[in-house]
Amino acid sequence: MSESKRTVDEDTLEKLLYLSRLSPESTDMATLKKQVDEIVGYFDILSKYDDSENPYDAYPSTKVECLREDEVVQGLEIPDVKKVTDKFMDGYFQVPKVLGEGA
Repeated sequence: MSESKRTVDEDTLEKLLYLSRLSPESTDMATLKKQVDEIVGYFDILSKYDDSENPYDAYPSTKVECLREDEVVQGLEIPDVKKVTDKFMDGYFQVPKVLGEGA
């Protein structure tokens, strides 16, 4: 690939065709070369952005010491669940209808 113009040369294009299992006979080479050159141009745009920071800094970290212990605890009994909400009947919670008409 030519570094000064950031375009794909014929040899690289042939190798891309081989890797993608496309045959030169089934593809308009001029159109394909133009499309590949446009894709390579997008990398120039992306390289302008600073990527030196750690991408994992965007996610919160969890310290092992702050996690709860793996203990089996007693769950809620049915009478206790009935005290929490009046939308509990016959062992199920009543929720709003989410399906539209005709479903």
